[in-house]
Amino acid sequence: MSSTRNLLTGLAVAALTTFSGASTMAQEALKIGAYPANPPWEFKNEAGDFEGFEVDIINEIATRLGTTTEIDGLDFRALFVATASGRVDAVISSLTITDERLEAQSFTQPYFSGALGVGTKKDADINSIDDIKGKRIGSIATSFPENWLKERQDELGYNAYSSYDTTANMLTDLRSGRIEAAVNDIVSLRYAFAQPQMDMLQVSAEIPTGDKFAIMLPKDSEHLQAFNDAISAMKEDGTMASLYEKWLGVAPAAGSVTVKPLPIPTSAD
Repeated sequence: MSSTRNLLTGLAVAALTTFSGASTMAQEALKIGAYPANPPWEFKNEAGDFEGFEVDIINEIATRLGTTTEIDGLDFRALFVATASGRVDAVISSLTITDERLEAQSFTQPYFSGALGVGTKKDADINSIDDIKGKRIGSIATSFPENWLKERQDELGYNAYSSYDTTANMLTDLRSGRIEAAVNDIVSLRYAFAQPQMDMLQVSAEIPTGDKFAIMLPKDSEHLQAFNDAISAMKEDGTMASLYEKWLGVAPAAGSVTVKPLPIPTSAD
């Protein structure tokens, strides 16, 4: 009888320990990497806290998974190293799903389909992407816009290209005339140019690309399915649409990737 009681007690203790361990894991904050100067997607406010459309998305995902987030600011190129090394659980930074990236990283379903913009001074003689021929242009290092430009260098015929670690440095050079056009996510450019100190700049041309933004995770991450399920639920209950309108100022289009639940992508198509 004594041995039976001891066995039952041992099993109860083991079960309690296992449950307690799972509970502790559920409470661990998700480590998130983010490029800290990328409004309205993510940026630091005056208090040094992260805000933005994707910040709200990742925080909502964490809440639905019963945990919180710890967001660290990283250079754009460092985001990919951080996921590859497992330093972070996920990365947010208006990241485009590409076939090349899918070879080394995993992505959730997209929640935004974007376009590129050509930022210039208001008096620049640039009204379309064709007008960058012979011009000095720039974009962010290792970004989708940079890759898009480099793949079409012969076709576009720009005279010189500058690669930047930060959006701020790129726009400083645009204002000073070191480059004549900056190519970046059109939403980010419009947001930046709405600031008083940027009133001499404008988006002079839009380039429809159909690139889709999503959250990037280490390849085959254990969190991938849970993240994707949470995003589907946010689309279904209207949370994603509300966040889109909060940060972008308009309601998402019916049937767009912002409101339509999708599977985990296996290709960029």
